[in-house]
Amino acid sequence: MSDLIDLAKKHGTDKWGRHFYAKYYDTYLSKFRNQKLNLLEIGVGGYENPSEGGDSLRMWKEYFPKGNIVGIDIHDKSSLSESRIQIFQGSQDDRDFLQHVVSKVGGVDIIIDDGSHVNSHVLTSFEILFPLLSENGIYVVEDTQTSYWPHRGGDSFNLNNKKCSMGFLKSLVDGLNYQEFDNPFYSPSYTDKNITGISFFHNIVFIEKGKNNEGSNICKNNRMGQKTIGQNIRYWKRFLSSLLLRH
Repeated sequence: MSDLIDLAKKHGTDKWGRHFYAKYYDTYLSKFRNQKLNLLEIGVGGYENPSEGGDSLRMWKEYFPKGNIVGIDIHDKSSLSESRIQIFQGSQDDRDFLQHVVSKVGGVDIIIDDGSHVNSHVLTSFEILFPLLSENGIYVVEDTQTSYWPHRGGDSFNLNNKKCSMGFLKSLVDGLNYQEFDNPFYSPSYTDKNITGISFFHNIVFIEKGKNNEGSNICKNNRMGQKTIGQNIRYWKRFLSSLLLRH
């Protein structure tokens, strides 16, 4: 049994029992355990009650003995602040608020979205916060089951709907291999160039940030070099055929 599972039980967080996230967190975050870092968790818990919540923040405080733990919540949870736990009130889809928090604490190394789980909020938070995450940091999205629930903006019919958290996160996977694309018109996105790994588990996703610049394996093996005339002809045939099929 991992330390984090024990700590989740000790502090009463639903990251173990109701959910089974602690074992995955231990796998991905244990390497940071004795580092000085800033961890930001969206969602403090306890809903409107100002004196309830903060279970996972206290768990993270114990798990990262040199870490500063930052929580944000739409409700006022300031009474739960303590040594190495700082809490801000605001919305997870408020750009100015999120940028202010990251600036105030001096950057973030781990971000956990355990907030509203409304799909539009999840996507907006990622859009704002992922570029602010430190290199080699980890971004985690919890409770991705809401990606399939219409009342949270989800979709159980079009599973590739990019307006839903899972549809969007799945769309990032090809970007890991963007340097292998045989498409001279493709322009890599920020996430293409700054995500080095994505891991999906039941209702939780881990995104690893770093410079995705290993280059093409084909080029490394000297099997590609300059495209031949025949390769270019075949490419343009495929490209023109795809245009004709669209029309």
